[in-house]
Amino acid sequence: MAYAFVSNVALAVVPHEPVVIWYGARMGIWSTAVLATLGTLAAAWVDHRVFVPVIARVAARPAIADGMLGRAQQLFARAPFAIIAVSGVTPLPFFPFKAMAFAARYPLWRYLTAVAAGRLPRYVLLAWLGVVFQVPAWVLVALFVPFALPSLLRMLPWNKKNEN
Repeated sequence: MAYAFVSNVALAVVPHEPVVIWYGARMGIWSTAVLATLGTLAAAWVDHRVFVPVIARVAARPAIADGMLGRAQQLFARAPFAIIAVSGVTPLPFFPFKAMAFAARYPLWRYLTAVAAGRLPRYVLLAWLGVVFQVPAWVLVALFVPFALPSLLRMLPWNKKNEN
């Protein structure tokens, strides 16, 4: 559950998929999926509490509200629950839809319900893959490290640009 929180909180750079696949084979499909969903919901709660005031303020600026982001927000407003849930289940990047929910000040309980509706089936599928394929940990690391490595390398102190 703690790893699910860390891998789903805003701006996370660690993938959750390999861990869910690995734990699925060891803890079972439903235990893994439920614990991963609970960790994700904790991260979603923190993100909502921290970022709604910030993103809503920025999104309300006329230059943003009247531009392309404003139009995207209007499309999002047509079916926010479905958009959040579907983006949580698919391999689509989740953060743009999360930002739109925050900009719209989408209610916390609806947001958390939509996140759970999207992530639980995703985690069930990933845990099932772990049970069916029994993927060794080294294979998961080899497959997913390349995705996280660029983000992790950018965070190193010597990669920071001098802005003086």
